[in-house]
Amino acid sequence: MLASIFAFEMNDLLIIFLIAALGYALGRVSIKGLSLGTSGILIVALIFGHNQLLVPGVIKTFGLIIFVAAVGYIAGPVFVQNFKNKATSYVLLGLLIIIGGWAGTVLLKTILNVETPLALGLMTGSLTSTPGLGAAQEATGSANAAVGYGIAYPFGVIGVVLFVEALPKILGVNMEEEIRKLERSAGKGSEATNKVVEAEDERLKVDSFGYFAFALAIILGILLGQIHIPLPGGASFSLGNSGGPLLTGLLFGHLRHIGGLSLTMPKKTMESIRELGLALFLMGTGTEAGEGIVEILQENGATLLIMGMLITLISMFIGYVIARKVFKLDLLDALGAITGGMTSTPALGALIQTSGSDAVGASYAATYPVALIMVVLTSQFTPILFP
Repeated sequence: MLASIFAFEMNDLLIIFLIAALGYALGRVSIKGLSLGTSGILIVALIFGHNQLLVPGVIKTFGLIIFVAAVGYIAGPVFVQNFKNKATSYVLLGLLIIIGGWAGTVLLKTILNVETPLALGLMTGSLTSTPGLGAAQEATGSANAAVGYGIAYPFGVIGVVLFVEALPKILGVNMEEEIRKLERSAGKGSEATNKVVEAEDERLKVDSFGYFAFALAIILGILLGQIHIPLPGGASFSLGNSGGPLLTGLLFGHLRHIGGLSLTMPKKTMESIRELGLALFLMGTGTEAGEGIVEILQENGATLLIMGMLITLISMFIGYVIARKVFKLDLLDALGAITGGMTSTPALGALIQTSGSDAVGASYAATYPVALIMVVLTSQFTPILFP
């Protein structure tokens, strides 16, 4: 449909820049103080995907890798101290968010009489976990897991994005005060952190923008992400292209140098890379999720879509209540941990933009690996418990 509107050929590059331009324009629209920001790209990409105008998969992967590596680099100086202070809270939060989503899945599966492969697909889509989908497909041997994933995935992305964007405005919080709380809890203020990260020293810098060090972090991250760790029951776990570059970015950002070699990057450079990566990732995610989603809903009914939405909402609600009421985390710290617990990279990008602070990436990085492992494990063992 969209392609027929234009008389010229819709090649890959044209599609990418059209989605970017239209998405940023949509994100600028504000309704009662709420706007989508960069997430407008996701909405436009869903429409393009539905019309079979797709962004190549390598663009999505490239965007994901440079986004999470930049997030890690920026959060690195505060991550270690933050994790030391709240390690137990982050680990338990990552566990409980996934357990809550899994329990909700089992309950809804029983009530609605949904077959196990389809239910697991809905769960992994609601939690936007591709590794979880892979584990579900392997454990069940059914293609219906992918169908469930396709139904639940769009709201799994959009729901968490809208949650972290809207909640601070609904609560009417003073964002500057919340940022100060977050930075105090990490043990460092943003101004001091930026000075450390950007500080010029006498160590060797291969290039003035730090691209060499950034590329080195990504190379090591990709290799780290390819390591498969065996889990009980024959399953395996790997950090993949999300977790590997994120962790090496955190490490490089924390260390800042190796011997006489500087690993630093100017903060403005890191922010530009982060924004570019997020935009490209959202384009790929949106066109991928939008392709065939209407047909899937027509074939399987709105009941499954509602089930997927409920799993997402249950997981977020449990995460928020536990983070705020049990662990007493400050709002931005809690929201960062929730995006990690929901394994939602787009929501992290939205939260960074909404809060104006990259420090939220530290709590995301702390809960993300735990949640990722739990999604894989629950996907693997559910067919045994509920055949």
